[in-house]
Amino acid sequence: MTISAQKKSVATAAILLAVSLTGSACGYYKTDTKPKVNAVNPAGNFVGSYYEKSSITDKQNKYWIPLKPAAASIGYRMKDDTSSGGYAKIGYTDVMYMLKPDSVQVFSLGEKITLPDAPVRRDGQIYITPTALSKLLQTEVGWNPSSGEINIAPPRDKDTDGSKTLRIQSASNVDTGELVDYARKFLGVPYDFGAGPYEETKKFDCSSFTRHVFKKFGVSLPRLARDQDNIGRRVSRDNLQTGDLIFFTVPGRFESDAVPGHVGIYIGGGKFIHTWGEPGVQISELDTGYWHDVILHMQRVL
Repeated sequence: MTISAQKKSVATAAILLAVSLTGSACGYYKTDTKPKVNAVNPAGNFVGSYYEKSSITDKQNKYWIPLKPAAASIGYRMKDDTSSGGYAKIGYTDVMYMLKPDSVQVFSLGEKITLPDAPVRRDGQIYITPTALSKLLQTEVGWNPSSGEINIAPPRDKDTDGSKTLRIQSASNVDTGELVDYARKFLGVPYDFGAGPYEETKKFDCSSFTRHVFKKFGVSLPRLARDQDNIGRRVSRDNLQTGDLIFFTVPGRFESDAVPGHVGIYIGGGKFIHTWGEPGVQISELDTGYWHDVILHMQRVL
């Protein structure tokens, strides 16, 4: 490929990436809007490349980039609650990474890990070094300080080899009809990425909703969808019952699409209840439309 052709390919990929992220990376979705997937280049390959104009090189010649556009380049939302003592949270419909400025201790895919450099706050933004970002996301991050080009590979997940152990939980005395009725009471409750406890925020994200509903009936679920996926046992569509959890993949977010990025509750009649964008908690069709195409598996926890 000639240098001219290479430049044209990079430019095309950058345009595709910009189009896919405009108005979607950190905002709300309307009910007729499908979740966005990562941009692809003309060859059909994943694109996690963008040009950062607000990078900083410190006195030690260390290179820093704003965290929010880096997260957006691979299709993640970021919610920064650090100014009020909380965490900066990164993920898709669910929080996957959490950190605070000036601390090397972060949470990455359910694990507490230590970064080589602590993120810092500058001019109202959180900055991070590419090496620290690489460890946070558990993936490769490339950068060119001269051009400002940043390349982020699809993050990996340690559970994609199928070696996870399912923890069987017995809760057979739960009335699934009552569980569904209780879940329906929250229809229209706003979606908020990384939502705090419902009692405080009156909002949910996908996994805090399922956790809140099941807690009412004495079933303790972990906070994140990828961890809720470790509870119970797999069931097929033919054996799906009211009250089963349904997990959905997030195409292109990981090296493998076998990582759950969204979760809902089956309510019978080919429908499930979940929260996503606007209007928040809603009921969707399982066997048709977007969600049918991204079903990962079904799980029974009752």
